[in-house]
Formats: sequence, C-alpha cells, structure tokens
Amino acid sequence: MGQKDITEKILADYNDVFSDIVNVLIFHGENIVKEDHLENTKDISQYKADGNIHQQERDISKLWRDKNIIWSLIGFEHQSDETDDMPFRVCSYDGAGYRKQLLGDAKERYPVITMVLYFGTEHKWNKATKLSDVLDIPEGMESYFHDYGINVFNIAFLSDEEVELFQSDFKIVADYFVQMRKNKQYKPSAWKIKHVDEILKIMSVLTGDYAFEQAQQEADKFPVSEEGEISMAAIFSPMLEEREARGIAIGEARGENLMADLIKKLISLGRSEEVERVASDVAFREKLYQEFGLKKI
Repeated sequence: MGQKDITEKILADYNDVFSDIVNVLIFHGENIVKEDHLENTKDISQYKADGNIHQQERDISKLWRDKNIIWSLIGFEHQSDETDDMPFRVCSYDGAGYRKQLLGDAKERYPVITMVLYFGTEHKWNKATKLSDVLDIPEGMESYFHDYGINVFNIAFLSDEEVELFQSDFKIVADYFVQMRKNKQYKPSAWKIKHVDEILKIMSVLTGDYAFEQAQQEADKFPVSEEGEISMAAIFSPMLEEREARGIAIGEARGENLMADLIKKLISLGRSEEVERVASDVAFREKLYQEFGLKKI
C-alpha cells in the first residue's frame, strides 16, 4: 500500500468522516448513516495465483449496523491516478465480501458497496467503469455475460453546493481539490478542523506542498478551541505571509528586481503558492514573465 493510501486511510477511518462521505455522495447530504452505527472491520481476503497465496485488503471498509441488523458493508478505494484495472479490483473485493458471508457462521446477508474516490483535477475519471470496457466479449455470449460496474466519485468536480453539504473534515479535502481544479490555486477556508494532524498529513502527501508538512510540525503552536478545532486559514495565513515576504526578499537579494516584481504580481493575484517555485525554477519563471508581459531590461 502506498504512502498516499495510508495517509488517506487515516482520515477516512474516523467514523464522523466515513459517515459524512457516504451521506453526501450517496444520500445527497441526508444524515442516513450515523457515525455510531459504523463498525470497523478488516476486509482482508486471500487468493491463490501462480501457485502462491496472496492477500488483498481494501483501503478502508466498515459495516453499517443499526439495531443489530447489518445494512451493508461499505468500502472506499482512494485513487489519485486512473487505471483500467479498477473494475477487476472492485469485483474482487466485493466478491470476497460476499464469499465471507457465505462461509461465515452467521446467517446475515447484506449488500457490499464500494465507493471509488478519485482526486484527479485535470479531468473526470475516463478509464474503465465496468468490465465490458476492457473485455472482448465473444459474439453470441453477450446475454450470458454479467457486466460489473464501479461507483466512481470525482471529488474535484463536486459542485460548491455539494462541498457545502459535508459536515466533517472531508469538506476541507474536497474544497481543496475543487479549488485546484477551478482556479489552480488554494485559498484556505475558515472551516474548523477536528482532526488537525490527519488533515495536514493527507494534504501534505496529496499536494506535495511543503507548507502542509511545515504546518503539521508546528500545529501544536496554534491555539485551538475547547473542541480541539482550528481553521485551515488560521494555520496558513501566517505561513503564506512569511513565504510571500521570503520570496520577495529572495528576488531583491539576488538583484533581480524583475523577479521581485513577478512575485509581487503573483501575490496580488492570490497565487502565493507559486512564489517558492518562481525562486527555484528558471523555466517556470520565464513562462510567467511572458504571461504577465514582464520584460528584462
């Protein structure tokens, strides 16, 4: 399991976040799945291939139980990249979930549902969404082939109204990806964070922005409410100001007034996250010079 999967799993493993994701993406914001009705379960299965025993495990899964009745096994798969193999993976996970019911002592039977959370910002998921997308079905067998589809949720393409429906820290994650898809930049919100460390970890890994990692290291310095909450804006405003000042200082210290002008331009446009790159990436800097019509004298 990759670092991204591990980090995302830490946040979504909280029942308030898990139930919130399900309620918004499946039940359109209605509070149907209560967080205290979720039960952790290790959805691990084994299979034999090439003469060896292999083990597979979902990114995260929970049983939705209410009044001693299991309504469903719900699993998440986090995807930062697209793959045509996803229908095979989901079919395998779901099949293992049904097989577990068949072989178990309990007589309960319940549906197994997998939600693929895709975080790409350039375009919506355009790889396979069902087995028939990647299989050649022999002529005459079409009516006998049972196709298997997957449920893909394009997080970066949620509407502003859908983002507002989230009640947990996942709202911050969704808001980030929606902003990056629409504006190519991120302005921290005043929404309160409950799971501060987990949010900063997932944002650091998914974005590659050192500011999130820095915030994680210094999170204990920020004042929090009695509920242990703090906003992303409160964390990042001082850091953004420091980064902007440092970027301008870098340009001026190098005697490159043009670079300083470029940095000031970025700041005025709210594109402060590009400041560090301007100072270190010559090609990127030249590209921006052209974009803003700045010329060397």
